[in-house]
Amino acid sequence: MVDSTPSSVPTNVPRGFSLAGIHCGIKTNASKEDLSLVVVDRPTTAVGVYTENKFAAAPVLLDRERTPSEGIRAVVINSGNANACTGQRGLEDAVAMCRAVAAACSIDQNEVLVMSTGIIGNFLPIDAITAGIAKVAAVRGNDSEAILSAARGMLTTDSCTKTVQRQWKGASLFGMAKGAAMIGPRMATMLGIVLTDVAIDAAVAQRLLKEAVEDSFHCIHVDGHTSTNDTVLLLANGASEIKVAEEDEEEFGEILTQACQALARSIPADGEGATHLITIHVRGCRTNEDARKIAHTVADSPLVKTAIAGADPNWGRIVSAAGYADVPFDPAALELRLNGHLLFAALSPTDFVEEEISDSIRAAREVSIELNFSEGNAETRFWTTDLTSEYVRLNTDYRT
Repeated sequence: MVDSTPSSVPTNVPRGFSLAGIHCGIKTNASKEDLSLVVVDRPTTAVGVYTENKFAAAPVLLDRERTPSEGIRAVVINSGNANACTGQRGLEDAVAMCRAVAAACSIDQNEVLVMSTGIIGNFLPIDAITAGIAKVAAVRGNDSEAILSAARGMLTTDSCTKTVQRQWKGASLFGMAKGAAMIGPRMATMLGIVLTDVAIDAAVAQRLLKEAVEDSFHCIHVDGHTSTNDTVLLLANGASEIKVAEEDEEEFGEILTQACQALARSIPADGEGATHLITIHVRGCRTNEDARKIAHTVADSPLVKTAIAGADPNWGRIVSAAGYADVPFDPAALELRLNGHLLFAALSPTDFVEEEISDSIRAAREVSIELNFSEGNAETRFWTTDLTSEYVRLNTDYRT
């Protein structure tokens, strides 16, 4: 992995939230949490952004029906089993999880959302999960260990927890996520949940979350494989009594985007088998969509990714990827920098020292690719990983 160091230890969650994670028996390793629960002490605004895969998992179908909402009280999360491609039984199991949370927390089952991640096509061990829900509900809290246990309960092939904390005008924001592979824009094999104690209208929250996801989780790429379970939820309970007024929407939206970007970036940084996190910064495009198409195309190129894995400053692979992105631009105006070194300009390679660039790639876990165009002012950033033989090994025996 690029960096297996966990996020800084979270110290608390926003007012009104409690959470925890336990092992309930989905994963074979009893030392690994596989069930997490988030509970709110009052009806809460909840909105979501979900996978675009046509084989959306049962929890996604359930959550889509229940959000946006201003009456959610809990989210239950399991890892190790995606509850995807499981038909009617999968839907019934998702509802059974809601009923178990409702019974354990004295709330209505319609006030519960579900998130699942793991192997596709297996039925949930629903008896073990419902029994586990009663146990995790009894131990939930808001201290560091409770928070980290919940963050660990989301993980599958991740090597570390992924959390973020932010403050805004006296209100708090906390987020946690999981993801390491099957990552490729339009989210990924990832779950994300952001908790905040601001008061916000559900329609505004939905718009701001969608915008935040567009500039964060929709800008990460490991292997281009969009999963069946991708979900990002935002829960805002109003416990701080700090309201996101109309004049505050842009500012709060920026804080939310920053938090989502921090979580999103941590996913390819933990990419399966990866040795480098690659930031692709595209500037000077005519539209945001043009910039995104170019960044996505470069991030999607296995030849670019393997070149970085081999510390090869192969500028030709990068510029040719930009050239087939189906975006109009003047090739003569394109400039390419790798780790700050100008490699290509005016249709030709520059007089760079190849060994110097190779050394800069080997020496750092993070690599920067900058593509500067002259078509306009639009720009974007994508995050991806290199492609190594270890990624292939990890994904050849994921099930067997």
